[in-house]
Amino acid sequence: MKKTLKALRSIAAAAAICTAFAANADARTQDGFGVGVIVGEPTGLSFKQWTDNTHAVDAAVAYSLADGHFFQFHADYLIHNNSAALNPPELKGSLPWYYGIGGRIRTDRSNTRVGVRIPVGITYLFADAPVDFFAEIVPVVDIAPEVALRLNGAIGIRYYIK
Repeated sequence: MKKTLKALRSIAAAAAICTAFAANADARTQDGFGVGVIVGEPTGLSFKQWTDNTHAVDAAVAYSLADGHFFQFHADYLIHNNSAALNPPELKGSLPWYYGIGGRIRTDRSNTRVGVRIPVGITYLFADAPVDFFAEIVPVVDIAPEVALRLNGAIGIRYYIK
């Protein structure tokens, strides 16, 4: 129980740091700070802040029923490839794909895992609304307390608050 409380305090501190960083970032692609949901493995709250037209920081606070019940916090640095974006003429927005690197802390009743995330995904940025949809697949390499390869995947939606 003490390990879980310590991990939750660490996750809360990391979330506060990411939120403070994101609140001060220069968002040119979307106005404001993105808040929404992520559904999949894991499921929870999703946050995103653009730093310029191609770079962003995202994070999530989530929960999962897979592999035993666990709580997860993750944050990623993302690079969006606008030059290779899929922009069909019938869509008013843009559909760039992205990749990045990040970290996660995952805790359950028996242990806490720390891992490296390598997200790859695609996002639809609406031209006339402060909303984005995304889908991603994320290989995760847990590095503590033991090395293990895992796979996360999710879809989500975020609304940008000015």
